[in-house]
Amino acid sequence: MKLSKNVQYYGKDEPLPEQINLKAGPLNLFYEAGDLRYIKYGDKEIIRRIYVAVRDRNWDTVKPILSNVKMDIENDSFIITYNVNNIQSDIDFYWQGKIIGKANGTITFSMDGEARSTFWRNRIGFCILHPMEYAGAECKIEHVDRTFEQTTFPKFIAPQLIINGKPSPVEPFSNMRALAYQVSPDLLAEVRFEGDNFEMEDQRNWTDASFKTYGTPLRESSPVEVKAGTKIFQNFSLTLENQDHQLKSFETNDELTFLIKEKVIRNLPKIGLDEASHDYPLNEKELERLKVLNLSHQRVNLNLFDPNYEAKFDQSSKDAHKLGVNLEVALFLSNDAESELIAFLELLEKIKPPILTWLIFHKEEITTSKKWILLARKYLQKYDRNIKIGSGTNVLFTDLNRSTPSFEDMDIVCYSINPQVHAFDNLSLIETLSVQPETVKSARRFSNNKPIAVTPVTFQMRFNPNATVPDAELESDQLPSQVDVRQMSLFGAGWTVGSLKYLCESETHSLTYYETTGWRGVMETEYGSPLPEKFYSLRGAVFPLYHVFADVGEFADGQIMTTSSSNPLKITGLAVHKEGRTRVILANLGSEVQQLTVQNLSASVHIRHLNESNVEQAMQSPEVFRAQNFKKQLTVNGSLKLELLPFALVCIDRADQ
Repeated sequence: MKLSKNVQYYGKDEPLPEQINLKAGPLNLFYEAGDLRYIKYGDKEIIRRIYVAVRDRNWDTVKPILSNVKMDIENDSFIITYNVNNIQSDIDFYWQGKIIGKANGTITFSMDGEARSTFWRNRIGFCILHPMEYAGAECKIEHVDRTFEQTTFPKFIAPQLIINGKPSPVEPFSNMRALAYQVSPDLLAEVRFEGDNFEMEDQRNWTDASFKTYGTPLRESSPVEVKAGTKIFQNFSLTLENQDHQLKSFETNDELTFLIKEKVIRNLPKIGLDEASHDYPLNEKELERLKVLNLSHQRVNLNLFDPNYEAKFDQSSKDAHKLGVNLEVALFLSNDAESELIAFLELLEKIKPPILTWLIFHKEEITTSKKWILLARKYLQKYDRNIKIGSGTNVLFTDLNRSTPSFEDMDIVCYSINPQVHAFDNLSLIETLSVQPETVKSARRFSNNKPIAVTPVTFQMRFNPNATVPDAELESDQLPSQVDVRQMSLFGAGWTVGSLKYLCESETHSLTYYETTGWRGVMETEYGSPLPEKFYSLRGAVFPLYHVFADVGEFADGQIMTTSSSNPLKITGLAVHKEGRTRVILANLGSEVQQLTVQNLSASVHIRHLNESNVEQAMQSPEVFRAQNFKKQLTVNGSLKLELLPFALVCIDRADQ
């Protein structure tokens, strides 16, 4: 099977939504599929995104279907109107959108909607994303009672606490009619809301790169029944005020550069993969390919209350021995934990598995209570008292931040990461990359600098911890919610480069990614995709992100170096160093060809590209691809100009000696 370019790029044949550049006087922004994104004054970003969200009773997002889009675009102003249907299961909500950008820098956005069925919802209305760069910045709130309050955006990630059973906003960002903040010393931006009671949450909790202002306070009862015929109207406005009342237009510099800094900041963390969630055992070919990654560990998840876990653990232990890796063992306990641990200890003594870390969870707890950790330590130390015991949460950083457990009995603190709690498009996923180390920084801060294990990192949520009713049964042609088609694409590889860059540069102890095989893994099984008409993987092939782990794995036990990109939303990369060698791995995160200058290289380098020209060979014959010699190329005073095809990766080896 020949993969189309779009499938190679991002896993599906559908084209990406068109991005239309707009100007509202001195403001630059673009429109994409009903949303406004990246509203900027020069290089100062004012608003990251404005969109309308319809969230069902499980907090799942109902996809909008746009129609009748009309645009009147001038050099410094615009008017856009369109119709939207949000239809899913019993939800049928229709609304009209109108967006106006004026030459004076004012932007308004209204939604006028009506429920065409009776359904339950958690939210309907505007979401306004303020860039996380405003963390610690001063702002002024106008509350709904027309009182004013001077405050600051949270510097550290503000927990979304549960109060009386309900999630809370960031205080005092509640009951808001308007919010004003300094974009620059001489420029004030004010955003104003109508049609609901608005409040703010710190989305960095979920690795979104923003503070989100939204309608329908979380403290109100949810889900809420919406009767057919219910009308909902909301309006948003952005206005600017300059001290000298003169708003300027700016020329933007689009030149892309990537800089490798000389400083080696820390050792690479231990990097591993999660076990496969399907039932197929690893075959010899898969084991050989996994050996190439030079992994530290493999995670295995054991429900000690399940009588069938022993055979699974025995096989995981055998695979670990064959791979030459240790196991990161996630133990899930019940209230009968003591008897479960006693039986487990007997199994340990029998099969003698190689263990890196124990992760202790309780099946009924989001964050693990102290008593379960102490109980686990009592028995697990009898097997090997030198093995570290980790705990925290099997869910997200959010849950660790809102309900911090007692850390004193943990050797390691753990939580998982995925980039798709609130948004699902490529740009939003890219934005999450720079926030991942912020979670590490905050976790170290409130855990008194305990080592941090991020485990696992996945594209999709493995399960929905906020569901109030069971998920609807899947149709025969529907992908499971845990599966993302970008897993097998060049975009998936590029996102992985970015995630490794930011998490390796932060103070992480260990990282666990994805799965070994299958459509949530680093390679497809020999049986192929269970749904080939939706997930277009090649049977028995590796995914492009496999080569990212292989390239980094060759530098295992080495060091990470700091790097910087002039535009991290377009180009990301990392640099690893070991025994006099430096390797740079770069990724083009977008659909356009990018001209890039890489700085601080040696007089000559060796380069290997992974792009649309060779990606299928790299997937089907990874051994052949990896055996090919890098091509030598001369630099100019240590700088190298590169052309990166859409979603392409490039591996550069610098001669340090």
